[in-house]
Amino acid sequence: MLSSRQFVTRPALTAVLAASLVFLTACSSSSGRPKPAELQPVVALVGVKPAWSAQIGALDFSAEAQVTGSVVTVASSRGQVSALDVSSGRELWRADAKGELSAGVGGDGQQAAVVTTENELVVLAAGRELWRQKLSAQVFTAPLVAGGRVFVLAADRSVQAFDGQTGRKLWSQQRPGEALVLQQPGVLMAVRDTLVVGLSSRLTGLNPSNGSIRWEAPLATPRGTNDVERLVDLVGRVSRVDDSVCARAFQAAIGCVQTNRGTVSWSKPSNGYVGVHGDAATVFSTEGDGRLVAWRRADGERLWSSDRLQYRRLTAPLLLGRSIAIGDDAGFVHLLSREDGSLLNRLSTDGSPIVVAPVLADGVLIVVTRKGGVFAFRPE
Repeated sequence: MLSSRQFVTRPALTAVLAASLVFLTACSSSSGRPKPAELQPVVALVGVKPAWSAQIGALDFSAEAQVTGSVVTVASSRGQVSALDVSSGRELWRADAKGELSAGVGGDGQQAAVVTTENELVVLAAGRELWRQKLSAQVFTAPLVAGGRVFVLAADRSVQAFDGQTGRKLWSQQRPGEALVLQQPGVLMAVRDTLVVGLSSRLTGLNPSNGSIRWEAPLATPRGTNDVERLVDLVGRVSRVDDSVCARAFQAAIGCVQTNRGTVSWSKPSNGYVGVHGDAATVFSTEGDGRLVAWRRADGERLWSSDRLQYRRLTAPLLLGRSIAIGDDAGFVHLLSREDGSLLNRLSTDGSPIVVAPVLADGVLIVVTRKGGVFAFRPE
């Protein structure tokens, strides 16, 4: 078992997170930000047309969209949680979490879970509140709902499990880590019968029944002379193919882990702060400076890189067949070739930054903007 450490108090944690955000946004000031790359004229080599749009309310936190079959569930900063039909955009239900949100949405099609800025885990079913549970620390990663339980990764690097129907706490696991944590989603997922979690620089496999440690796989080694330089938390999204899970360690590396054995397949230096995506052949990443990089999944060899979207503050990528979908801070969704990063098409939204990385639901590409616009696109 990992040794536990004292929970970080809320005032101290707030100060720590503010420090990490300074690092993330240092290049965004009007005086110091490099000029974004000019956009190329659009020649649509991949046919895509708008399918529908919806409005959920503004997003000021690092939200995640939950896709289950033909339903996508999203939430606004003010706690409005909406389940939308993927084919039409019709709202199936809407619920009020009764508080500003810091994390969400997680779900399994039956239940949806979010966390408020008051550290309350709220679980909803069919548009009504099922239960809520007070947590001891802030949360920035969407809860995982799986196997009749709700799992939470908190900012003090604790993992907790709750009964999905009653909210009763089942177990808690915690490990020591660096002083700083990122105010953005981390890694929390189920891989077969193992709960896979990002704890500091390690991808860790837990027994979901009791929280015991099955294995730990370090993707990066903290380095530097201060806490900011040593910050290497694993960030979402990840690329999973069978037992292979590839992830990013913030500002340090990209690597892949074999979760059936808990061993690192490879780890390569990479400076970025959003997650990765890919398939059995290739893993794609957007670097901190806006470069798109393709890595061979088998051994981590860099296949190519593209600077066509440099300094445009990109989301994590989403692989869609021959295309890679990436959002930027001007509200565009870029469809790029998986072969060399060349432009295949460009889609417009409402002009505000894409804040929820693109997701695919029932063949429909969906993005969410800071203004709360949900935009769906369908291949022609």
